[in-house]
Amino acid sequence: MTRKLTMVLQLTFVAFFLFASTTAVFAESKWAKKHPRRHQVNQRLKNQNKRIHQEVKEGEMSKAQARKLHGEDRAIRQEERDMARQNGGHITKQEQRTLNQQENAVSRDIGK
Repeated sequence: MTRKLTMVLQLTFVAFFLFASTTAVFAESKWAKKHPRRHQVNQRLKNQNKRIHQEVKEGEMSKAQARKLHGEDRAIRQEERDMARQNGGHITKQEQRTLNQQENAVSRDIGK
């Protein structure tokens, strides 16, 4: 009886260890936020957010305009997340190019 119990406990431990390690690896690879292409896109969104706040602070942009631009940036960020979800946590070069084009449009609107 003791030998059987020891065997069950060992198998349970091994199963738990395997489950925990695969879950951690899956989570890390699924949302590789530090992947260079994702990082570049998200850094641009962060910079644009700062620029919008600065324009409002200096009186160069109305709060309504800022809300609109923040909404466009949020949509780009959601699209980036959706793309990454479909590609194992990464975005392709073409997806990065597409997102950058969208960010360029928002950036031009900030500068107007």
